[in-house]
Amino acid sequence: MQSKNIHKENELAERLEDFILGNDHPCIMAQTVFKMKKTTIKRYHTLGTEASAIEIYNDIKSYLTSYDFNSNEFQTFIATFPENSVANEQEFEKLLWKQLQAIHEVDTDPWDASVSSNPDDSKFSFSIGGEAFFIVGMHPQSSRKARRTPFPVIVFNLHWQFEKLRKMGAYERVRDTIRNRDKALQGTINPVLKDYGDDTETKQYSGRAVEDDWKCPFHPSD
Repeated sequence: MQSKNIHKENELAERLEDFILGNDHPCIMAQTVFKMKKTTIKRYHTLGTEASAIEIYNDIKSYLTSYDFNSNEFQTFIATFPENSVANEQEFEKLLWKQLQAIHEVDTDPWDASVSSNPDDSKFSFSIGGEAFFIVGMHPQSSRKARRTPFPVIVFNLHWQFEKLRKMGAYERVRDTIRNRDKALQGTINPVLKDYGDDTETKQYSGRAVEDDWKCPFHPSD
């Protein structure tokens, strides 16, 4: 059974690699981790469930244990849901936050003290296993071409990586390159994009251009 699952995950990795590298994806960081084989890609049965939350939490805990925080090489964790379909952006957004809420409820570790747990706070980042993550939701019905993956996925990017880029003096250059490439692909950049600290990053997680009065459905337990 394990070898069968590994085979399926390898197949999913190939499809995502084609989406990122084969289509010259605007995110140069995504291209880098795929080119360097620095992705951990896992397959889950149902998006938005407690069962998937337990599996994702345990897998991310293992991922964090093996992550080299002293290296300048970046990695990313990708949860895939190839058996799930979503009708539109609103449905995906609802399932995404339902899944994140469920992960939080099974997480026994304290919230990363370097970020806020208040989803309305401009210093918010999602925390799992005591580490902050920037979440990127992607799915076939996304209005953003850069997020239109062949099946629903949730990308978990360590917040530490963005801070590392800042310390390296590369953050602004990488950010501007990605946004310019996204604009070239789509004609516009996503209007909800903001730098960390300028607005709550929760508005960016699903990829949908949320309304001005949108309220994040996440409720921290603390």
